[in-house]
Amino acid sequence: MAAKYTIPHEVTYYECDVNRTMKLSTMIAIVIKVSEEQSDVLNRGNDYIQQFGVTWVITHYEIFVSRLPEANEKIQVTTQAMEYNKYFCYRNFWITTESGEELVRIESIFSLMNYTTRKISSVSEEIIAPFESEKITKIKRPPKIEPLEDPNTVPFRVRFYDIDSNHHVNNAVYLNWFIDGLGYDFLTSYEPEYMNIRFDKEVEYGNQIESLFEIDDQQEGKKKTRHAIQIAGETYCEAQILWRKRL
Repeated sequence: MAAKYTIPHEVTYYECDVNRTMKLSTMIAIVIKVSEEQSDVLNRGNDYIQQFGVTWVITHYEIFVSRLPEANEKIQVTTQAMEYNKYFCYRNFWITTESGEELVRIESIFSLMNYTTRKISSVSEEIIAPFESEKITKIKRPPKIEPLEDPNTVPFRVRFYDIDSNHHVNNAVYLNWFIDGLGYDFLTSYEPEYMNIRFDKEVEYGNQIESLFEIDDQQEGKKKTRHAIQIAGETYCEAQILWRKRL
């Protein structure tokens, strides 16, 4: 079985929003940092995999939130490379309290992308072996995201600090684009309970994007939002989020 890797983390005020809970974009950045640290410990960091002409990219997140970490809270962030097949690697993350209470669980799908062709590359046994993941033949299919029907639109321009060392928009930035249009009143009244996010294509520096969204009422006072990031009418990323009332 693949080994888990855990680091402690104390939530700072600048990692939180006006609700004093961790920003979604910060949460994603922190868990990815933990996976990168594990790769470095196993001598499979960026310097190693770049000799194969590839880099890791994320194609999907499914996020389950019991509650978001709070300012000044001490948490544990854990990752485990669960399974892999020819083209996809399945990695889980957990954010827990110091006593072990699960706050957030993230199920993610990674692929290797060729630097030159920008196409998905097959998973090399030499790269993946130290993680001791289970090899499977099945390709897991995440839940489908419902299409938008009559969305609102917010325009954005991709800025320099939106891109990362892979020369495309960092995954955490998409979450900011998704929720920004929901507005202050919504975001101070509701918190996410479940997120389903799919990344289809790269967004690059200077692109003009449109963040599309719509809000639906659900039972028990909850809300469901659907989102898409588009360029010239073509979808690059989409998401569906279930929200509950903040206590």
